[in-house]
Amino acid sequence: MTQPADRAPLVAIVGRPNVGKSALFNRLTRTRRALVEEVPGTTRDRIYGWFDWRGRHVRVVDTGGVEGPEADPFSALIREQVLEAIDEADAIVFVLDAAQGVTGADEAIVDLLRRSTKPVILVGNKSDRREARQNVVDLQALGLGDPVLISAYHGQGVADVMDEILDVVPEAEAPEREERLRIAVVGRPNVGKSSLVNSILGESRVIVSDVPGTTRDAIDTPFDFDGAALLLVDTAGIRRKGKIERGVERHSVQSAEHAIDRADVAFLVVDQGEPTVAQDTHIAGYVAEHGKGLIIVVNKWDLAEDRGDRHGFARRVDRRYHFVPWAPVQFTSAVTGEGIRELLELAIHIDQVRRRRVQTSELNLVVHRAMSEHGPPSVH
Repeated sequence: MTQPADRAPLVAIVGRPNVGKSALFNRLTRTRRALVEEVPGTTRDRIYGWFDWRGRHVRVVDTGGVEGPEADPFSALIREQVLEAIDEADAIVFVLDAAQGVTGADEAIVDLLRRSTKPVILVGNKSDRREARQNVVDLQALGLGDPVLISAYHGQGVADVMDEILDVVPEAEAPEREERLRIAVVGRPNVGKSSLVNSILGESRVIVSDVPGTTRDAIDTPFDFDGAALLLVDTAGIRRKGKIERGVERHSVQSAEHAIDRADVAFLVVDQGEPTVAQDTHIAGYVAEHGKGLIIVVNKWDLAEDRGDRHGFARRVDRRYHFVPWAPVQFTSAVTGEGIRELLELAIHIDQVRRRRVQTSELNLVVHRAMSEHGPPSVH
């Protein structure tokens, strides 16, 4: 699997938790792709987007908060994701909370950025607050140039940030927009969705952990497979509505449902140890109601006790998902890579079938045959 050749410059947004990185990302890309909450550590994975400004095209990546609380079990994994974003970027947008001023965590990030040769744009967010004015001198003392003062929440100063970005990144023409097969990877928490995504892409694109609810944003990743252009969307785990907590988890589930809405095909990932859980069938029903292609992906097949009885296992799954008899069952292992190629080939085939145009004569034949086998009632 290869990444698409979009040669537009890439800008990474970095900073400590809860300084407004995701709010700035959403302003730059004019989307609501990144979750925005007053909870430190809301963003964990890299989220990519793009913007066009003054006739130029720029890619941008939002990252998790660096130097977060030591008690956060994801701190090391988030830091690794941030370092990868910095390494691949052409420029860095370093966001601070101007109202709070420079903290020890900010200074640690400055030391990290100085090891890189990439140009850094210093952005003081939340500058609409009264406390921000007295902290401007502290921001200048960091030695990264004059800060661009903004309010990402209100959209103030964002155009200045885009101007600064264009001054330091190489020029590139906007790529032609190509139609991609959109695949949403959905399922309950902790069934291996992110591991499956990383296995498909051949890289650690999203954070993988045994902690349920690790993925929060819907992570879009375009890639090419055997000449076909695909877009893979990893989503948050969807629990029963009564168990969904307010705040971050609720927005994560809404983002996952929106990913299904804009997808062509959904991979419903189920754990081979619990393949017929009621919540899985609920998600399958949601996919079917929205008229999307569906593949039931039995993941972690390398751990199955009855690996030799695929047909019997598939029959049990089919009985449970009898309301979507057209949905195939595919066995995979994100660890060994088993079934990954066949899964993608199946997704492309389903997309082709969904786009097939049926001739009027063929449709009439099917209708006449159905009426002859099951005649309409003679009354009314």
